[in-house]
Amino acid sequence: MYVYDMALAGTVNRDTGDTRVIARGLREGDVAVLQMLVEEYQDRLVRYLVYVLGRRDGVDDLVQETWLRVMERGRSYDGRSRFEPWLFTVARHLAIDFLRRRREVSLDEEDDGRPAMQAPVSQGLSPFAQAARTEDAERLAGALEELQPIYREALVLRFLEDMSLQEVSEVVGSPVATVAARIYRGLAALRSQMEEKHES
Repeated sequence: MYVYDMALAGTVNRDTGDTRVIARGLREGDVAVLQMLVEEYQDRLVRYLVYVLGRRDGVDDLVQETWLRVMERGRSYDGRSRFEPWLFTVARHLAIDFLRRRREVSLDEEDDGRPAMQAPVSQGLSPFAQAARTEDAERLAGALEELQPIYREALVLRFLEDMSLQEVSEVVGSPVATVAARIYRGLAALRSQMEEKHES
């Protein structure tokens, strides 16, 4: 566990995330602010990238790259809005580059009737099932895993990361109406899959 400068600890409200302090700290390259951000957002960043990529493989490297980008480009965060959308936008761009290099699915387009990308077959439980804590959560994780990545990402940002439609729109770089449609379609697909699994 890191020890923070007491003055900094007193000025940053961890519950609301004082955006002015974060923006100033990133502008000044303040290591204590970066350490606080890593502690605060590391697990959420890992979860987001696992859901977006549909696998655990490669996520640690992308998380590390994301924090490097935050350090390099922190001056571009102005503190006028919440930090989370800015952070997840950085992570998303890296995930898109990662998927393009591997010539995998797109996070910007729906499939044309093709089956959703499946997580690679592995020897154990999928990352989604591993994250599940209850039987209902396990069924939900399994259903999420089968969604097209474009819908999965919208649902994760909206409901797991608790972002507004506007914030999700900023992260994915699409209009709010498009985001709302993705969430609606994703929920419908999720409901259908959950019902099918329940019946079988």
